[in-house]
Amino acid sequence: MKRFVLASIAWLALALGAVGALVPVLPTTPLLLLSSFLFAKSSPRLHAWICSTRLYRGYVVPFKQQGGLTRRRKVRILAVSYAVLAVSAIAVREPAVWVVLALVAAALAVGILARIPTVSATEQQAGEFTL
Repeated sequence: MKRFVLASIAWLALALGAVGALVPVLPTTPLLLLSSFLFAKSSPRLHAWICSTRLYRGYVVPFKQQGGLTRRRKVRILAVSYAVLAVSAIAVREPAVWVVLALVAAALAVGILARIPTVSATEQQAGEFTL
């Protein structure tokens, strides 16, 4: 029963992580790490599967290997996120929503720029060959 519950939570975290790849408010990498951890606890087969997915290899593996993101990836994440936030602000036209969106934008900037280490592109490329 415990394995079923862990696997169910892992699938939920995986689904949210996949949505997070498209929606800037959901954190993709932590959710994929959580699903990987839970799959490892519930099923070795599911853990091997998630580690082989393109989504996992694109977001989690580089972060785990280098301990951070390149400046280019950070800029890309922020650009896409801010574009979506701007579209939301224009569509809603409600000052209370603008305040919430501004807080989300600020938290995103702090999280991406200050909390996640920046690695050089050469470190990123060198780490790709160690798989």
